[in-house]
Amino acid sequence: MSTDRQRPTRADYVAWRTVTTRWRDDDAYGHLNNATYYEMFDTAVNAHLFEATGTNVRRLRQIGVVAETSCRYFREIGFPDPVETGLVVDRVGTSSVVYRIGLFQGPGEEAAAEGRFVHVYVDDEDPARPVTPMPDVIRAAVEPLLRPARP
Repeated sequence: MSTDRQRPTRADYVAWRTVTTRWRDDDAYGHLNNATYYEMFDTAVNAHLFEATGTNVRRLRQIGVVAETSCRYFREIGFPDPVETGLVVDRVGTSSVVYRIGLFQGPGEEAAAEGRFVHVYVDDEDPARPVTPMPDVIRAAVEPLLRPARP
């Protein structure tokens, strides 16, 4: 568990979604398995893209592939309570987006965990999948989430 004094709060995020936890999400120690945190990060980002663009982003010629992920854990979370995911964008480049996702369970302003998630856009129709500029529809969906990164 992290003891970072710059623990994120609800005020650090822009877009919100609630996800449910499942019995199988807890590991043998009774807390959420670390792989489930990453599933929640992926869901928060891609559900936002589907909703904000109004399109199935899987069908775009340029798709976002995950180039980097990380997680800072602050306290345990687990079944049966739902988790609120907060989403913010730290950087929008020509072909990449850097997201931060906060996970909140129960009352309180401080995040239980925070993920970093980087999408790099590639040409899905080219077998070599070269890096390509992100589609305008994606840029329009992520730029409203842009906030400067915390120190």
